[in-house]
Amino acid sequence: MTLILIVDDSPTEVHVMKSALEKSGFQTASAADGAEGVRLAREMTPDLIFMDVVMPGVNGYQATRTLSNDPKTRAIPIIMVTSKGQETDKIWGLRQGAVDYMVKPVSPDQLVAKVQATLAA
Repeated sequence: MTLILIVDDSPTEVHVMKSALEKSGFQTASAADGAEGVRLAREMTPDLIFMDVVMPGVNGYQATRTLSNDPKTRAIPIIMVTSKGQETDKIWGLRQGAVDYMVKPVSPDQLVAKVQATLAA
């Protein structure tokens, strides 16, 4: 079964994303900040990670950079899902190692379609 790690400090966002993904048959796990996200990614080796940017402590850019530089986790696709919608934010996220960038709010259909497209690539 496909495991997706959601890294976001908003319980509401996590709930919405988990619900949409689980209804579509995906298994999910979640982390409330970047440091926990990095730890869980190393432990669980998920098939895909949805990463928020603005979080306390280790932010999404830092966590993405850490995972992208780690031989154990560098092959895991990371999609930034954030309220930061400036073009410079997107470019920076992709430079840190993310494979894609989505600006909140993201509909459940968009989320599931993005997973399917990313895992099929």
